[in-house]
Amino acid sequence: MLVEFNTLPEESRVWIYQANRSFNETELEEIQSKLDTFIENWTAHGSDLQSGYTIKYKRFIIIGLNQDLNKATGCSIDASVHFIQQLEKEYNVDLMDKMNVSYKQGEYVAYKSLTDFRKMAKDKAVSKNTIVFNNLVSNIAELKENWEVPASDSWHSRFVK
Repeated sequence: MLVEFNTLPEESRVWIYQANRSFNETELEEIQSKLDTFIENWTAHGSDLQSGYTIKYKRFIIIGLNQDLNKATGCSIDASVHFIQQLEKEYNVDLMDKMNVSYKQGEYVAYKSLTDFRKMAKDKAVSKNTIVFNNLVSNIAELKENWEVPASDSWHSRFVK
């Protein structure tokens, strides 16, 4: 059951998929249509899952699920992963690699491999004040408070001094 993302409760679970590039306007429209269809039909053991999505910075697909109504099961999570993998293939984009870092350079969102990000930190090209995206947040409340944070306030802190 598709609902507006911003109507989901704060404790709703989130999954964040970061793209290794920005989507163009045509791709965004197509992806939103595909997300609408997927989420409208997403179930757990035949029961509707109340969920919604948002796309941030033309790069992050964020799916939220109200687990108070029905919890995701192994099969429903597998279905969502399969859906994201289909998007990867169709748009020739990487959405599943968690070993990459997105961060802000002014209003621009940059994307680097973890190795490159470490090197940039060592070379002082990024600092503890660099705004990073902490895709390990687990619910909407954390998304609001701890997703876009200075590197010093995230797991990225181990790389910046």
